[in-house]
Amino acid sequence: MTSIAPGIPDGFARHFRQSPVTDPWEPLYTRRADDLFVLALRIDTPHCNARGLLHGGVISALADNAMGLACVLLLENASALTINLSVDFLSTGKVGQWLEVRAAPTRLGKTLAFADARVFADDALIAKASGTFRIVAR
Repeated sequence: MTSIAPGIPDGFARHFRQSPVTDPWEPLYTRRADDLFVLALRIDTPHCNARGLLHGGVISALADNAMGLACVLLLENASALTINLSVDFLSTGKVGQWLEVRAAPTRLGKTLAFADARVFADDALIAKASGTFRIVAR
């Protein structure tokens, strides 16, 4: 398999879902492997704070998005609403690094779902997240 664009690792495709929240951060990329859902991007200036480091709000929003999608992709005709989001910031990301939010459900129920995510910048762990989601039938 070949990369879809220069600098984008093999196995990634353009993100299939658009959102007004994430539109300014495009292009976003995704990859799936069993229960793992990966949301990724190349860190650029619009993702950073005034010090030039990846903003914690971007990490939080992408982790929330990835964990919710990791859950609903395994359910039929459902969407997820965030009940709780917890993020631990361990390190920083910088412009030019490849960011991956690797999310997987830890428990899926009829009304609630739980997920964890690990956030990597060039394969270095920079954040961990967990979320609780209300499952809503579409």
